[in-house]
Amino acid sequence: MVDYIPLEQKLMEFLQKKDKLVILGIGNPMRGDDFLGSLLARRLDELFSEKDELMVIDGGTVPENFTGLIKKENPSQIIIIDAARMGKTPGHIKIIKKDKIAQYNLSTHAMPLSFLIKYLEHSINADILLIGIQPKETELVETISDDVKMSIEYLIKLFQRLLGP
Repeated sequence: MVDYIPLEQKLMEFLQKKDKLVILGIGNPMRGDDFLGSLLARRLDELFSEKDELMVIDGGTVPENFTGLIKKENPSQIIIIDAARMGKTPGHIKIIKKDKIAQYNLSTHAMPLSFLIKYLEHSINADILLIGIQPKETELVETISDDVKMSIEYLIKLFQRLLGP
C-alpha cells in the first residue's frame, strides 16, 4: 500500500511550523474513489470543527470556488487531498511534489490542480502539500472501494494523532 513511516514523518515535519492550517479535500461523489478527498474532508471537519487554528473544506469538484475563503483565513499551511492515478495499487498514499503534479492524472474537477496551487502560492504566503491517493474506480459509481476506505481511515487516525483531539 504505502510506506507509512516516511509519509507520517513528512506530514509531521510539514505541520511543525503550523500556525493556521487549511485542509482542502477534492472529489466527485458520482465517480467512486474520486470522492475520497471530499469524504475525508467531511470526516475531518466533524472531528476538528472546534479547532480555531484548523479549517477543513470540502472543495468538491470546484475547489477554485473556495480560494476567497482560503485567502481570508490566511493559513500558514494548506494540505490538499485528491485522487491521483499514479500507477500504484488502489489506496496507495503519496505526497506529490508540486513540480511532479503534471505526471499524475488527478481528479475530475474543472481547473487543473497545478493552476489552483500556483494561484494560492501567489495569493497567500502558505506552504502547500498535496496528498494523492490511488483510486481503484472513478467511473460513474457512487461507492468507494475498500482499499481507498482503508487509506481514508488511516489518514483520519494520522491527522488525529498529529493534530490532537
